[in-house]
Amino acid sequence: MPVTLFERICREHKIDTSLESLAIYPDQGLMHDATATPACLQLEAAGIRRLVPKTYVYCDHNLLQVGFRNADDHRYLRDMARKLGMVFSAPGTGICHQTHLEEAAFPGGILLGADSHTPMAGGLGMLAIGAGGIEVATALAGEAFYTARPLVVGVRLEGQLPAWVTGKDVVLELLRRVSVRGGVGRIFEYHGPGVAELSVPERATICNMGAETGATTSLFPSDERTRQYLKRFGRESAWRPLAADPGAVYDDEIVIHLDELVPLIALPDSPDNVRPVAEVAGLPLNQVCIGSCTNASFRDLAVVSAIWQGRRIASGVDVSVTPGTRRTLAALLETGLVSALVEAGARLLDCACGACNGVGQSPCSGGASLRTFNRNFKGRTGTADARAYLASPETAAASALTGVITDPRSLNTPPRIVVPGCFPAVGGTLEASAPEPETVCVRGPNIRPIPSGTPLPDAFAFPIKLIAGDNVTTDHLLPGGAEMLSLRSNIPASVPHVFERLDPDFAAHVSELPPQWIVVGGANFGQGSSREHAVIVPMSIGMKVVLAVSLARIFRQNLINNGVIPLTFVNPADVERLALNDVLEAKHLRQGLREGRVTLCTPHGTIDTVCRLTPHEAEILEAGGIVAWLKARRAN
Repeated sequence: MPVTLFERICREHKIDTSLESLAIYPDQGLMHDATATPACLQLEAAGIRRLVPKTYVYCDHNLLQVGFRNADDHRYLRDMARKLGMVFSAPGTGICHQTHLEEAAFPGGILLGADSHTPMAGGLGMLAIGAGGIEVATALAGEAFYTARPLVVGVRLEGQLPAWVTGKDVVLELLRRVSVRGGVGRIFEYHGPGVAELSVPERATICNMGAETGATTSLFPSDERTRQYLKRFGRESAWRPLAADPGAVYDDEIVIHLDELVPLIALPDSPDNVRPVAEVAGLPLNQVCIGSCTNASFRDLAVVSAIWQGRRIASGVDVSVTPGTRRTLAALLETGLVSALVEAGARLLDCACGACNGVGQSPCSGGASLRTFNRNFKGRTGTADARAYLASPETAAASALTGVITDPRSLNTPPRIVVPGCFPAVGGTLEASAPEPETVCVRGPNIRPIPSGTPLPDAFAFPIKLIAGDNVTTDHLLPGGAEMLSLRSNIPASVPHVFERLDPDFAAHVSELPPQWIVVGGANFGQGSSREHAVIVPMSIGMKVVLAVSLARIFRQNLINNGVIPLTFVNPADVERLALNDVLEAKHLRQGLREGRVTLCTPHGTIDTVCRLTPHEAEILEAGGIVAWLKARRAN
């Protein structure tokens, strides 16, 4: 029987896809400095001295070295890399996802990453899945990573892209169709004649932003384009052809006719709020930011350079350009393309996450910022009332010249980009080392132990201390940005920021909270980043239950991994019956969880909830989280 590409990779790794929960042992692990420090602290706490898959640690999120905090984290991670034999990527080397694409990803492999945009490696034919840091740490220790068996949605690409339309527009079209909730429990597997029209960087962009649909991952075949890409980075030996069988049957199918697409743009404040650029052309801009893991490849920045050649950026528009990696920057320098970027008036930034992560480049109050990034949630720019738009580098480059949102088709003929046949090698790209178990890992004063969850009770009576709406992101629960990122290793110091974008006064009353309490949310609660601090920090001050209409995949798993009970309403309308400070009571909780149903007694009558756990998840939740579970397992 013909099989999908997903099925083929699973079979090669002896993964039984007939089971409801897939047990996956990855070939590679990926972490960055916003997730690796707590993950390494948890590995130390669990007594792990050896990692099983080859693991990469990238310093790309916390590069604003104001004070000692981020520098201390980087020193600790370099030490841990030596101790455990991880590959270390120093600050400035590049953004983890693009660096991994260039230096380490390979067709047919499995990558598990502590970042929601890990699926970017799917552009090379790698099965790449994002997860929480604790879960990744457990897989690094040799345990299986478990995920619910996804539906495989075939995305058939037909035709050719018109001039000025790119892979960014393809994924914006997908988001327009399926929404930020439409990928939950699904893998998007691209196939069809249109695939050959897309470069690997464009495929990677599509896989990267597939995370915004909530998808488990996205996947492209490995073909001649893949081989040429790997050859440019001296890794042709890693290539092999890999694709779904002809006639493979998918659980569902989406057809995108590439020749019918136009330049698209996501309006504030969600990546699925997509319109044709032409419909909003003329809207004034205060800022344009080009780069991020999504669109910072050589091809992306070369086309911007070509558009700006001999031109100047519009007066009053703050424009920045972020190369994805040091090798990309070296290639731009070698080909002379950097000159046009600088001479046009743009600022050239470090090879790092930066503005996309809310670290630097925050727009002015109420400002409009056009970005080539992957997320435009409210407040993510670092400016609470800013309006962020998402579009292709072509649209961003054209708009930077005019100072207003501009359809790039107004520039007539698009530039022809020639990608170097070989990218220059640069010093200090990745530092690999054999394990040195006796390495002393220096911890600065900002690096504190990570708190653990508490074992599962058999009954509870907890009050509701927060009620939130639909599409609440992890940024709402605990913001990103320069200040928060510098506190990732210090949970107590993070507490004053908990829920501040939902309830600015919440932290002022932390001392008045009961020992354990409940959060109630709407649909798609916890979407966005994989950052488990959105769970760990409120858990550390008593959050024990999250009850929502629906939960984002990674966020739900992070709850379980930290001993927090994830419940969802049987009847979504019941959320309207609850009020702040209502006490919700559950009896015979363990039995209810085994049966998948938990009845809550409330001041307004009973409410039925669902909590379907796999046996593995039930073990972790009962133990009080994955660290306690791992300790007990290692002790036995």
